[in-house]
This record gives sequence, C-alpha cells and structure tokens, in this order.
Amino acid sequence: MQKSFIKGIVIAVGGFVFLNCSSVNKVKSKSDVPSLKEAFKSDFFIGTALNTAQIEEKVPGAAVLVPKQFNAVTPENIMKAEVIHPEWNRYNFELSDKLVAYAKKNKIVVNAHTLIWHSQLPQFVRRIKDADSVRMFFNEHITTIASRYDGQVYSWDVVNEALNEDGTMRRSIFLDKLGDDFVVEAFRLAQKAAPNTKLYYNDYNIEQPKKRAGAIALIKKIQAAGVRIDGVGIQGHWHINHLPLKDIEESILEFSALGIDVMFTELDLSVLPNPRDIVGADVNQRAAYEAKLNPYTAGLPDSVQTQLAKSYEDVFRLFLKHKDKISRITFWGVDDGQSWLNGFPVRGRTNYPLLFDKEFKPKPAFYSVIALKSKGK
Repeated sequence: MQKSFIKGIVIAVGGFVFLNCSSVNKVKSKSDVPSLKEAFKSDFFIGTALNTAQIEEKVPGAAVLVPKQFNAVTPENIMKAEVIHPEWNRYNFELSDKLVAYAKKNKIVVNAHTLIWHSQLPQFVRRIKDADSVRMFFNEHITTIASRYDGQVYSWDVVNEALNEDGTMRRSIFLDKLGDDFVVEAFRLAQKAAPNTKLYYNDYNIEQPKKRAGAIALIKKIQAAGVRIDGVGIQGHWHINHLPLKDIEESILEFSALGIDVMFTELDLSVLPNPRDIVGADVNQRAAYEAKLNPYTAGLPDSVQTQLAKSYEDVFRLFLKHKDKISRITFWGVDDGQSWLNGFPVRGRTNYPLLFDKEFKPKPAFYSVIALKSKGK
C-alpha cells in the first residue's frame, strides 16, 4: 500500500479507524457509515442519478443507501422525451410521478432532467419535416411537462447539451427548424409554465475555455432577453489522469459572476484507458472493445484506488473552497455497477468511477471526501 494513500484516508469516522483499502470495507454495519448529505449539509446539496429500478425501490442496496447519503436526485432517463412523451398526443407520467413520490417520502429534492435535448427523442419527432410542427412539439412538450411538476420538483435542466466543443451551437433538429433563439425560447416557456421551479442550462466540457465561452454567451443572451435562468450545470465527466482543476475553478468563478448558481450535475471520474482521447459525454462517440481497454475486470488495484481517492479529494477540496457559489454536487449514478461508463465509450467494460462499489459499499474515495469535513477543510 502506498504511504500517500494511508496518509490520505487514515481517519476516524463513527468510532472506526480506516487504515487501508481492505479495512474500508470492514465497517461493522451500514449504520456505521457516515452520510454525505449530513457531512455537506451546510455547503451544498449532494445528489445522485436514479434509474427506473431504483426509483421503484426494486434494488435493496440502493433503497437503503440513497435516502441516507443523498438529499437530491436526478432521473437518468425517465423524464427524457422518448420516455415521458412517446407519441404526439400521449404523455407517460407514471415513472416521473413515482420519482416525485419517492423524493417526497424521503425528503429529497428533484432536479428534473431534461426538457429539451437533441438526443433520446421519440420517433415521431425524428420524422417531423416542417418547422411549424417542430415548434408545436417544442411548445407543448415544455408547457405540459414543466407545468405538471411546478412546485413538485426543485429544478429543471431546461436545455441539455446545446453547444459544440468550440462554443458554437450544435446542429440539431431544434437549431435547424427553430433557429438560434430556441434556447432562449425554451427558457421563456419554462419560466411561464414553472414559475416556482429553478431553471438550469446543463452541458459537458463547459469548464473548458472555448466551450465555456460559448456557454457564457448563451447565458448572457437568455438574460438579455429578460428571461429567467437560475443556474448552470457543469456535468463533470472527468478522468483521474486528466482532472482539469484549473479550468474547473475558472469556470466556477466565471459562471458565478453572471449572477447564477453553479452545479456539478453528473460527476464521475473514470479510471479506464481512454480510447481515441474521447472527452466528455457525447453519446454518439463509440470505440471498439479491446482487452487492453478493460484492464480491471477482477477488481481495482490498490494503486488505482489511491489515485481515485486523491482525485476525489482534490476536486471536493475545490468545491468546498467555492461553496458559496455552488448549490449542488450530483454523482451520475449510485454505485459502480450502475455507472453508464461501463458501456461508454466502449461497451462491456468494468469501470469504477463513483464513491460506492457495485455492492453499495463505500470505497476509499468516499472516505477521502468525508475526511475533508472531519479535518474542517
């Protein structure tokens, strides 16, 4: 075991001293594990993304862990258009209603995700050819869904991933048919339909200078139109070998200077080799499977656990430094077994990007994050 790892996570929590990777998982009971939401309750919301089975409480480990560890949830897929609005005149609110009920029962706030996104659209939208019909869908979709959950969800990702890497607007059905102002119009409609809900723009890689500049210009455009935007979500799909701390800090400062909240909305730190230097979360990026790209099928070596724990400690130290500007940190998944990174950008891999392993046990990275609060940092 590396000395730096021992120094990093030797802490006393709940009467137990954790000395190394194996001892982390020797906690006597789940009740002995500290709570993220309690540790950071004076700083920011601690959230997680939930899949359908977890919302329906069909996963026993998650059913116990989520209410203890998190005070904010985001649905992975159930509020995306292809699920919640599968046909022109038909909405499916069954699962989203279950999410709202689940959150209310457990005193958790909901960040609803997402009203407008170019991906995961229902087939009927993909077949539309004329601009008038796209606008009709756009208007009715936002108004119907946002108004239904106003006052029941805390916030909406109104528009998701509307920018290219260079900060220009991404080509999409909405840009092509509705023009450059579709983001402003989406927020205008959401503002009217959901006056009691916070409204956010969400994207990946917007901590990077060029894309950040595009996001800032977009937010200023919304504000200049007299339309409400309450915050920006930086997704935070990063790699332990390339954690852009300087860019992250600059993005916190620059977005906050616009008078809006800053969130980190889909946080995970990949530990696997990155094929073709793929960066971010563009779901259209794919690479072929090779054994060398999936090196940890039998478990994560202690040296990599060390690096993961140190990376999470570093980024959370930065979050705490700017806690007055940050309102939420959401992990994109409850446990490693659920993580989308097991299938992106290479299908069939075993990744370990979160704070809880696939058996819902806290990892060394969990304790490195908790330790920041026990040290008063």
